[in-house]
Amino acid sequence: MFLVNVSDGKTAREFIAVNPLMNQGNPHYIRPLDKDVHDVFDPAKNKAYRFGQTARWILKDDQQKLIGRIAAFTNTKYKNKGDDVPVGGIGFFDCINNQEAADMLFDVAKHWLLQQGMQAMDGPINFGERDRWWGLLVEGFDPPVYCLNYNLPYYRSLFETYGFKLFYQQICFAMKPKKPLQQKLYERHALIAADPDFSVRWLQHGDLDRMAKDFTTVYNKAWAGHGGLKELNTATAVKMFKSMKPVMDKRVIWFTYYKEEPIALFVNLPDLNQWFRSLNGQFGLLAKLKFLWLKWTRPCTRFVGLVFGVIPEYQQKGVDAYMIIEAYKEILELPYEEYEMQWIGDFNPKMIRVAEGLGAHPSRKLTTYRYYFDRLKEFKRHPQV
Repeated sequence: MFLVNVSDGKTAREFIAVNPLMNQGNPHYIRPLDKDVHDVFDPAKNKAYRFGQTARWILKDDQQKLIGRIAAFTNTKYKNKGDDVPVGGIGFFDCINNQEAADMLFDVAKHWLLQQGMQAMDGPINFGERDRWWGLLVEGFDPPVYCLNYNLPYYRSLFETYGFKLFYQQICFAMKPKKPLQQKLYERHALIAADPDFSVRWLQHGDLDRMAKDFTTVYNKAWAGHGGLKELNTATAVKMFKSMKPVMDKRVIWFTYYKEEPIALFVNLPDLNQWFRSLNGQFGLLAKLKFLWLKWTRPCTRFVGLVFGVIPEYQQKGVDAYMIIEAYKEILELPYEEYEMQWIGDFNPKMIRVAEGLGAHPSRKLTTYRYYFDRLKEFKRHPQV
């Protein structure tokens, strides 16, 4: 076995090819779009390069066959509550079921991170935002939603045998969106609905700039500063909404207002993987035309929760129930039969209770692992928020 540094177009393509090779014959596997992975490692498209750097390797056997891959990265903006040493990341790990092969990949990433001054590594994580390519799948090996990490069950043993420990668990929740909701939600909804100063509106395509500004307001009040999340500016939010425009369903993006001031949001998207699974990772001109045809002829039956939140001043007052019930009224008229939420860290029991209060059940679990280079250092899990 030998390692090859990813340094040109050929090795970058081989890096992409490892993932489908490891999942050959798996009926649940959906190949990610090649462009989505390439973009992570393109400084022109990934702003994380302003704060860090990356390195990648592929692993081949003695017959030159691809048998593994890994990426390592540093990012000065990557911080978790309670961190007392600089922490790097590894991600995009794939490997045959062979501990020696996995150890070679983990070792080369560890040694590179040591050279960059890191004292620990978390993984598998993304070089960028936490809403994609984050965590190792350990339960719920059903077909993944868009940009959710998917791996074979034996990967868990490869990580844990090497010495990685569970830093936090990521829980995805699912439910049948047209199933009757609990009565207590209606009771809490009624208290807010009686006040005409509250209102819920879905996204209007002609008002993307206004909605992006409202998204920024709620996001920064509800999340900025927590778990390493930084403040969002309006320009970035506008760009994000415009990039989502071709695939968004405006009927599943809701904002709640009090006296016309944004106080809560509930952002969802159709599960793009229901269409992308037919593209085999491609998204050139022909693939885009095929995607548009699939989108037109095959209604998506699952939508995915990206962000749900209420600003602190209105939490625990029934605003969450008010928004959920108003959204539920619309969902009853839509074609969606399944709903899955973006992962919630086990360090956030408040949001887990919100999901459980909806009647949702855990659909899959992923793990973010940590490995301290000083093997005698006391290990601590991610603190609760």
